[in-house]
Amino acid sequence: MKILFLTHRVPFPQNGGYPIVVCNTIRGLVSLGHEVSLVALNAKKTHHQHNDDDKDLLSKIKYRAFDININVSVFDVAVNLFSKTSFNIDRYYDVGFERLLIAELKKTNYDIIQFEGLLVSLYMTAVRKNSKAKLIYRLHNVESQIWHRLAQQKSDPFKKSYLKMHAKRIKNYELQQLNNFDAIAVFTAQDKSTLLEYGTKIPIQVLHLGINLDHYKPDFSKTEFPSLFFLGSLDWLPNREGIEWFLENFKQELTEGDLRVKFYVAGNDIPERFDDYEVMGKIFIQGEVDDALEFVNSKSIMIVPLLSGGGMRVKIVEGMAMQKCIISTSLGAEGINFRNGEDILIANDQDEFYEAIKRCIADEEYCKSVGLKARKLIEAEHDVNKVTQKLVEFYQKMI
Repeated sequence: MKILFLTHRVPFPQNGGYPIVVCNTIRGLVSLGHEVSLVALNAKKTHHQHNDDDKDLLSKIKYRAFDININVSVFDVAVNLFSKTSFNIDRYYDVGFERLLIAELKKTNYDIIQFEGLLVSLYMTAVRKNSKAKLIYRLHNVESQIWHRLAQQKSDPFKKSYLKMHAKRIKNYELQQLNNFDAIAVFTAQDKSTLLEYGTKIPIQVLHLGINLDHYKPDFSKTEFPSLFFLGSLDWLPNREGIEWFLENFKQELTEGDLRVKFYVAGNDIPERFDDYEVMGKIFIQGEVDDALEFVNSKSIMIVPLLSGGGMRVKIVEGMAMQKCIISTSLGAEGINFRNGEDILIANDQDEFYEAIKRCIADEEYCKSVGLKARKLIEAEHDVNKVTQKLVEFYQKMI
């Protein structure tokens, strides 16, 4: 098949959930002999040096990135208050990108066009007019659900009201778009249920997140025990909100209380204000790391204090593949067929996180046992080769 992927960001480097998912899917399809093209919006206007993995993938596909300006002024925000749509979506529309896309569709007859997330659905009308391909929407998150959950976490009446407004507008947009696709792929049964509640009539397929297990090779001789770590991109609001909650609630326990364990925070786009959380020799705000898997391997206990959001957390799947003992909220582990206390520990409030951390830092063998069972779960359900084959079967059924 000839398959075109549309993304709202460049999936290189593969340093976050979205780019990892996109590139793993493309690799799997290429390995099965399909012809894949990728057209990406480049909102950050970054043109980094590609590593060997990137170059290998790029040599096997057709790729084009288009620079787009998504900056919004204070005036734009003020004007948007009187609009019926959300600037969080509208700012990803660019007429130049639409022209580029139309030219690509006139040049190649695609069988499948996959929209990676809601933000590129802005171009669906143009795609429909210029292609006979089946249009697949891969839902990474129910966007309105994220905004609604963020609003619920706020105590400030203005912030709560503002976030609720955007949640409502984004939901209205989602409802308008969902049934205009030919089919939808989701990562979790929970997301499928939400879409059905929204009145979605088209086929919805649950397809687990797939990773290349050959890349995940834990080496316990290089692992510091005990140690806590968080790894995630903080330009995604739910990640930032969750780790702030954790630091606010546990900074004193980690530095002066009973939880005497070092805590490392790593990821992209960490705001400068997070430097205030650093405590010499105890809490380390590291920022972006050169090798994410090397960082994960070097630490023993992963925390995922996610309070809002949806979809499936790629970092949890990767952490499980690296045999990490993971402490997560139920929301963070959503979509993973976990067994609490066996292959992951679930903690949904401050007391539960405290007890889980205390147990883990005191028992290295227990942590290793949880990590080993986690790896077996990922091998059974998240092998990219198995997941990609199911995706191809889904495509063929739609065609």
